[in-house]
Amino acid sequence: METPTLPKLITHSTTRIGWIGIGIMGSAMVSHILAAGYSVTVYARDLNKSTDLQTKGARTANTPRELAETSDVVFTMVGNANDVRSLLLGPNGILSNLKPGGITVDMTSSQPSLAREVHAQARQRNCWSVDAPVSGGDAGAREGTLAIFAGGDWEIVELLCPLMKNMGTVRYMGGAGSGQSCKIGNQICAGSNLVGLAEGMVFAEKAGLDAKKWLEAVKDGAAGSAVMRLFGEMMAERDYKATGFAEYIVKDLGMAADQEEEGGGDVAAAMPGTGLSKQLFSGMVASGDGKLGIQGVVSVIRRLNGIS
Repeated sequence: METPTLPKLITHSTTRIGWIGIGIMGSAMVSHILAAGYSVTVYARDLNKSTDLQTKGARTANTPRELAETSDVVFTMVGNANDVRSLLLGPNGILSNLKPGGITVDMTSSQPSLAREVHAQARQRNCWSVDAPVSGGDAGAREGTLAIFAGGDWEIVELLCPLMKNMGTVRYMGGAGSGQSCKIGNQICAGSNLVGLAEGMVFAEKAGLDAKKWLEAVKDGAAGSAVMRLFGEMMAERDYKATGFAEYIVKDLGMAADQEEEGGGDVAAAMPGTGLSKQLFSGMVASGDGKLGIQGVVSVIRRLNGIS
């Protein structure tokens, strides 16, 4: 196999950034990169979604192929592993059209095994690949304070750090797929925290307490958490506006609980709490609430307790 061409030093003036996925979080992340002075081209199936980014200096591409042909580093942040596979590995996708030495950075919450497959394909094409899913929700995306979990070749992650630090803090986790494994572990914790917060709040409501006063009382004790800070008040106010879709955390927890989705190379672990969390979030999806925010799991707990 040919030794991959090392990428050029990433600079504001010469590096061409491509970005696919300008949803709730992606558009905010692109805004930070543009504000830092980088040249960014975006692709969206509905180009109307790129209007705001165009006013900030972004260019647009009509197809993923066109974007890849005119980019040195291509970021993807899309819905699921199938989207990642199609965009990166498809015949008209990114890797088929990226120039030697190009880099793909997948920030989608996806499968570790797919990240390793993309990495292998990238090396065969004399390119590089990094998996770098994030945590922090739309607030972290807006504020540029995301936690970024990076997997791949260290020298490539190191090269990308000055660029990615505009979106948050980069943590190198190891070889290809390690970033995705880290994100799954993160989602296991976040899902359990959300369920615990929801149950604690509903218990307080059933006991006749005011939900907001309860939050204020416990937030600085052992029960306090980033999840409580981000979602507690929204739960109390029954504000289920999406910062992260419920259907996405079902996907993420499914990657942890359903080991058959992953090949033989991933860790199989007994996680009964994760299975329960997945069931409760799946209850939201089954009720037609998959596009609501993950904090909406409290509505499932409230219904179980006869609270509207």
